[in-house]
Amino acid sequence: MTGATALPGSDLALVFGGGNALGAYHAGAFESLDAAGLRPDWVVGASVGAVTAALIAGNPPERRLERLRQFWAEARQETPRAPAADLRSRQVYNGLHVALALAAGRPSIYRHRLPGLWSALPWVPNDVALYDHAPLGRTLERLVDFDRLNGGETRLTVACVDVETGSDVYFDSGRTRIGPEHVLASAAILPAFPPVEIEGRLLCDAGYTNNLPLDPVLADEPERDRVCIALDLFASAAPRPASLDAVLERANDLIFAGAPRRTIAALEREYALRQRFQPDGPTATLLHAVYRAGPDEVAGKSFDYSPASLRDRWSAGRADMARGLDILRDLPPDGGRFRRIALSEYG
Repeated sequence: MTGATALPGSDLALVFGGGNALGAYHAGAFESLDAAGLRPDWVVGASVGAVTAALIAGNPPERRLERLRQFWAEARQETPRAPAADLRSRQVYNGLHVALALAAGRPSIYRHRLPGLWSALPWVPNDVALYDHAPLGRTLERLVDFDRLNGGETRLTVACVDVETGSDVYFDSGRTRIGPEHVLASAAILPAFPPVEIEGRLLCDAGYTNNLPLDPVLADEPERDRVCIALDLFASAAPRPASLDAVLERANDLIFAGAPRRTIAALEREYALRQRFQPDGPTATLLHAVYRAGPDEVAGKSFDYSPASLRDRWSAGRADMARGLDILRDLPPDGGRFRRIALSEYG
């Protein structure tokens, strides 16, 4: 089967990484997929990626893009003044929106909780998080049809981490019923949001250990040729930082980008063995697209819900995915059992 092309006759899986407000990149990428008439068989997500995946799996194909637009329109932090054209003014604009989002919350996603940060004081009762993300649960209930999501039309897998053991936990709509609480658990990045207890396990966001959950899609040999499009929100490579804020941003990127890099390297080794012993088995093609933050982005970019930043991320996702689909269609046959296309390596 190694002579097969990348898209026709292949299963299509989408994997969405975590990154809070950076997730507008996912929505833009999905817009290009939708415009190309491509419908995923399987969607997998962690954190805001789980939110994106749920919005896709929990709506009919003709309403998916509409629901993504609605989610980000509600998340957007409307401000009366547009950013200036120069870089420094845009950085200030973005930074102010980060500060505002942290101070006031986002009504459709999270709000302050008590005692929250005040629990750091010795005479205040203990707490486990700074914010309450119950508003996100209500948003999901409005925008996602969980009966459809669990009906099997598009398979959904949500990634979490067990707080006590540190082990990966996956909820798959093919095996268990998924509700808003499972998506909330996947989006519960510590210590911003509280972990969620499900079936006796205390679960949180997989971001620190498994921010781009590729294993459910690629670790086991597929039954037929599979194309996996993975949308990563943090880049492993970037220019040298030249300021303290840039250093903090880079440190954050390295934390969240490390696990996906190691996972992909392990998959390449594993499929090389499969190629050696069974060269005619099903192929796996991985298109790895990574959001490249512009020079205006600040260290707190994951909490920047400014209209300009969300618009830029959406546009970047749409453009990257359009380019990625062109590359997939032009791939030569006989590429082996595993082909990885790193979008950043193509001009």
